[in-house]
Amino acid sequence: MDDEKYDQLISSVTPMESADGVETYTNTVAMNCPACDEPFDDAVVCTDEYNSLELSLDLDLCVTTHEGDVVLFTHKP
Repeated sequence: MDDEKYDQLISSVTPMESADGVETYTNTVAMNCPACDEPFDDAVVCTDEYNSLELSLDLDLCVTTHEGDVVLFTHKP
């Protein structure tokens, strides 16, 4: 993902949590996922080299990268 798209994404979503190399944002503006072009629920940015995510819900995931960080987009089925 290029810088312009990433900056637009981060400025459009609502920050929820930042801890242990994981930043979570909620899509409160019905922005479309850059991977599948459907609205996503949350964006998760993994900034550390290794991250572990414990998911309590069944989710579909789309994935991209930005400057070495993994960016996940969640979709509730």
